[in-house]
Amino acid sequence: MIILRNLCKKFGDRVIIHDFSYHFSRKANIGIVGPNGAGKTTFLNIITSLEDHDSGSIIIPRDCILGYLPQSPCENPKDTILDECISGNTMLCQMKNTLHDVLGRMEEAYSEEIYEEYERAEKAFADNDGYALEAEAKGILVGLGFETSQFDDSPLILSGGWRMRLELAKLLINNPNFLILDEPTNHLDLPSLSWLEQFLKSFQGTLLFVSHDRDFLNNVANQIMHIQKGNINIYTGNFDDYIEQREAKADSAKSQKESLKRKQDHLQDFVDKFRYKASKAKQAQSKLKMIERLRQMEDLIDTEDTDQKPNFKIEVERQSGRVVLDMQNCKIGYSTSESDIVLNKNLTLKILRGNKVAIIGANGIGKTTLLKTIVEETPLLSGEMNFGNNLKIGYYAQSQLDVLDPTMNAIDNVIHLAGNITHQQARSILGCLLMTKDIVQKQLRVLSGGEKSKVAIAALLAQKNNFLILDEPTNHLDMASAEALANALDNYEGTVLVVSHNRAFINSFASHIFVMDKVKKAELLYAE
Repeated sequence: MIILRNLCKKFGDRVIIHDFSYHFSRKANIGIVGPNGAGKTTFLNIITSLEDHDSGSIIIPRDCILGYLPQSPCENPKDTILDECISGNTMLCQMKNTLHDVLGRMEEAYSEEIYEEYERAEKAFADNDGYALEAEAKGILVGLGFETSQFDDSPLILSGGWRMRLELAKLLINNPNFLILDEPTNHLDLPSLSWLEQFLKSFQGTLLFVSHDRDFLNNVANQIMHIQKGNINIYTGNFDDYIEQREAKADSAKSQKESLKRKQDHLQDFVDKFRYKASKAKQAQSKLKMIERLRQMEDLIDTEDTDQKPNFKIEVERQSGRVVLDMQNCKIGYSTSESDIVLNKNLTLKILRGNKVAIIGANGIGKTTLLKTIVEETPLLSGEMNFGNNLKIGYYAQSQLDVLDPTMNAIDNVIHLAGNITHQQARSILGCLLMTKDIVQKQLRVLSGGEKSKVAIAALLAQKNNFLILDEPTNHLDMASAEALANALDNYEGTVLVVSHNRAFINSFASHIFVMDKVKKAELLYAE
């Protein structure tokens, strides 16, 4: 498989990859982890030739078929879901276009030469199973949960999770043997996430993926690649194994350093005592050389920097009334010029002050639409929805990064979105999210997706809301930041309504689960 030799990449003074060499083996499932901004997506982009590297080499064998799942779906898809899926097999699509082009020329002006060209094109298409392409695409789509009635629909009407599922279908139809996935669990509902886990565990090629979902990493990865400050270290096993090995490695390095330091101190005591005695001067000089050698040995001990953990508190400006939200027999969806498209009906949801409610359910069932209806971005189709007294609502949308100004730095974005806060207050909040001094001064356009998410979250924290409505807030956040957010929500004195497919995140703070289903009436359950 792919071989990396002495790979290096820098952005200005910032080292992303330093002299990294690696030979990817077949059937390796490698999960990439590291803090936001460490360069995980950049690493994938370099391997897929979406970004250049500064030095070193990448050797890709001729028989390597790369499949890359980006963080977001194609902005300009084909007209139908089926056509978009088929477009994933670029080789056969090119052959098909050639075949149609030659056929058109032959119809306009027939000749033996054009006919022979057509025969060659048709044989190549048939020999590569081109005529089975559409049937294969339909089979993959059905396997991923699409209905046959959807095949002629536009991909643009799909929810974010279904769009990403379509991107996955495009990868599979190309039959890759080296699969690269960037945060594949973002926007996936729990059923499709479970399906993806099973597929990847049985995948016969090489898998390289970035994820911040601890359960997903544990279930899929058999190696972990940790990226931080330009250094890349490899660990065998899943994420829990990686944590155990890294802690053991850190403990061992610490013990070695402490032992060397004790030896240095002992030798230094001798030097200090006898340095100026003529009879001991030679021995003292020898001890000084030994101390220098011990210091060099100490410097050679590999000690990975421990990932810093954000720590912040979500403050409340004022307390809300006892009843925060009361929805009775509500119908949600969206309206077109012709009719209402109903996603869910007869929804009843009563949220009290202090409840931490997580909404779960399949993609396309209306979870995001429900949140948009509550914040009045989407009209309620029918039913009754009442808000409690003294509410101050903070809303984090899936498209929250779109409200950020890419030409402004992190501090100015927080001040702009949060309103009445000072420059120092904005810097302090960003600091709690481990946004360092040099990062907060940079234009947002150069930051990673996770760093941008932190800026959006910082703006929300600064508002001191008492009712937080969050739609997939952990998308793009590194694991430490997602855990810190969960801890902050657990200690939050306000009320929370959140959509998330991150199982560990939900389990960390949710007091109630609101289960949305197409068949059964939605239920509000106590979290286990």
